[in-house]
Formats: sequence, C-alpha cells, structure tokens
Amino acid sequence: MEKLTNEELKTLAAKATAGDKKALETLIVSLQDTVFNLSLRMLGTFADAEDAAQDILLKVITHLSSFRGESAFTTWAFRIAVNHLKNYQKHMFAHHPLSFEFYGEDIEHARIEDVPDLTQDVDKALLAEELKMSCTNVMLQCLDPESRCIFILGTMFKADSRIAGEILGLTPENYRKKLSRTRKKMADFLGQYCGEYGGGRCRCKDRVNYAVQCHRINPLKPDYTDAAEIPLETMLGVKAAMEEMDGLSQDFSFLKPYKSPERTKHFLQEILDSAQFSVIRDS
Repeated sequence: MEKLTNEELKTLAAKATAGDKKALETLIVSLQDTVFNLSLRMLGTFADAEDAAQDILLKVITHLSSFRGESAFTTWAFRIAVNHLKNYQKHMFAHHPLSFEFYGEDIEHARIEDVPDLTQDVDKALLAEELKMSCTNVMLQCLDPESRCIFILGTMFKADSRIAGEILGLTPENYRKKLSRTRKKMADFLGQYCGEYGGGRCRCKDRVNYAVQCHRINPLKPDYTDAAEIPLETMLGVKAAMEEMDGLSQDFSFLKPYKSPERTKHFLQEILDSAQFSVIRDS
C-alpha cells in the first residue's frame, strides 16, 4: 500500500480509537510487513516471527488509546515491538542460543562431504539460495538482543540515530557507537568465513545437504524462496531523515524484506471482525 505520512497515521489512530474500524484496519495493514520483518530478523525463523508479529500487532491495537501523538506513530509502534521482541522467550533460539564462535567452528569443521544427497529432487540452486537467506538471518542470533535490534534498525530500516535512540532508550551518540561496533563485528565474521558476502571459504551450494541433515532448511518447505519480497523503500517509515551511512552498510545486502504471511493477515482480519473490536474501541 502507499506509504502514509506521520500526520495521516496520527489521524487514523485518533479515528481508530474513536471506533472507526476502517481506520484501524488501514493503520494495522500499514504496520504488518514492517513488524513481521523486524520479528523475523530478531527471532531467526518464519514460524516464530509470525507468532510474535501477531502478538505485537494485537498489543498495538489494544494499547492504541495510550498513543498521545507526542512522537511519530511509527516510532511509538516500534517501541512496543522492540520491547516485546527483546524479552520474547518463546522462539527457538531463546532455548538454543548461538555464538559467532559456534557458527565459525561449524563452518570450519563440519564434515559436509560425508552427507548423502538429501535434496529430494529439488533444484539445488534454489536450496542454496534458501540456505543463504536462512544462514545470514540466523547469524544475527549470535548477537545479544539489544545489539541485534540496534543492527536491524540501523542497517535494515536505516533509522536515524535520534529516532533509533528514542525507540531503544539510548542517546543518539551511544546508539551510533553501538551500531558501528555491531556492524564491524558482523562484517568481520562475514569477511572471515562467508564466501557469499565475504572472503571466506564457506559456499552455500556445498553445504545444502548438510543443512538439510541439520534441519536448517526443508527442501519441501522453503520459507525464504517462497516468500514474496517487497521493496525496501516501503519499510522506511520509521525514519524521519536518512543519516549518512558508514562504509559497512553495503556489506549487508542479505537483509531483504518480505511480505507478511497470509496467516498473519487472516489473524488480523478475524480480530477486526470479532466482538473483541468493541472491547478495543471502548478501552
């Protein structure tokens, strides 16, 4: 949909709080792809991102009456999303945390040549692309939740330091320092190990069967290559102005945005069509 201005979003929020169902629907639709992509990068898997995105959008709906217009609507919504995701414990990697050391060790010492063909007649090039998107997304799980969020806001959503700092409760200067350190950490790892985005020897096409064996990708259910991509520009409403990006930003082209899954859209429509809407309207 067409990107809405902050004033348009504020007007929609006021109408939705007053009970305008169409305004609420427009408001939530404007957020759903952004919230899903933030959830996907923070949590690492499509299934966990779908669940978290639904929780966040429901929280936005039920807390709408607390929006006072003191900040941009998207900033307010992002603050809800970020706080939810930083403390989210129901995703896979909350129970099986990763580290750069573990990831590097796996790249260096996995016996990928001993794994038989597990592609089940699925095009290996497609599976290599699936692994590339999955691997680089899961790599974000090697960062602690705050660093991960800083990296995502600064590199994928390109939020300026004032707005990102407001969302995260950091000064702009502190945010910029942390973003620079986190980008360098990610770039160093890619440069050392990844042959797709850096100078390492790891190649996705060589690790497809190993990834299937480790349940990192499913040949019969490729999440990333099945998902519909959207232009990154449609997701930049969180920023008030583009700041000068440092030289590392070009190294992270793997942060592609996707449309939110149909299950999330159906969930939202059910909420809007249910009796719960009257409770939300009157809250």
